[in-house]
Amino acid sequence: MELPLVVGVDGSDSSLEALDWAVDAAARHGLSLRIVHASLWERYEGVLPSFSADRTAGKAMAEHIAASCAERARLRDPDVKISSDVLPDDAVSALLHAAHTSFALVTGSRGRGGIAGLLLGSVSLVVAARAECPVVVVRGGERNRQGSFGRVVVGLGDPADSSAAVRFAFREAQARGCALHAVRAWRSPAHAHAEHPLIADDAAGAHEERASALLTDALRDAVRDHPQVDVSRRTVEGPAHKVLLEASTDADLVVVGAHRRHGPVGLQLGRAAHVLLHHAGCPVAVVPGPA
Repeated sequence: MELPLVVGVDGSDSSLEALDWAVDAAARHGLSLRIVHASLWERYEGVLPSFSADRTAGKAMAEHIAASCAERARLRDPDVKISSDVLPDDAVSALLHAAHTSFALVTGSRGRGGIAGLLLGSVSLVVAARAECPVVVVRGGERNRQGSFGRVVVGLGDPADSSAAVRFAFREAQARGCALHAVRAWRSPAHAHAEHPLIADDAAGAHEERASALLTDALRDAVRDHPQVDVSRRTVEGPAHKVLLEASTDADLVVVGAHRRHGPVGLQLGRAAHVLLHHAGCPVAVVPGPA
């Protein structure tokens, strides 16, 4: 039995965008959708939901948010099995606990606090950095969120951290019936053979060839398992976060792996994932690698 897709809601406009995205994703993958609202959201954020005229606090408000979101989800797709829960916990703890039994977690990019200049809500950032399942932060333009470009992008970093991200990206591309664009960035040391241009060109060529070989190796099993997915491969010289940020502007989803490290901190986000979560032009999926 497939695990459910879980979406965290708090009544903000951003979380409603995440809810709509999650309903569509659940339908594509044939999953049930569990809507989670943490009643102690005020530990992280501090204003009333934008859609609610009900000024009652506490339990009544929490139940109103959960029920309203469940109704919105059912209206968007009556065929998706919907459940909703109000959890007496803060949002981070509630979502991290839900991650243990989730196909993936979905959150909005901003919470109810609306702090000026804040590009990513604190809940979304912490959950993306620590959850044990994939986390999708729904952000970017409406066309990107609606899947209008027909393209999923996966960024390939360290092979040990990329295998789960590759599988997730292929599954998403197959469910959408769209193309998959696999990208690996590479760089030559700036100081290498600076006084010998021909040697420098040879060194750059070697770096590019190695990146291409690593990209092919990382995709081999998934290409075999998903022959119907149209895959394009690209190696690009430059910082990974800039390469993927540019690719996100005309993508429906960008998928990256995250470094797993031992200890209470849990998931360690690399620079590329961190930048994408704050600035990407489309939804971002952060997929943890092996523990």
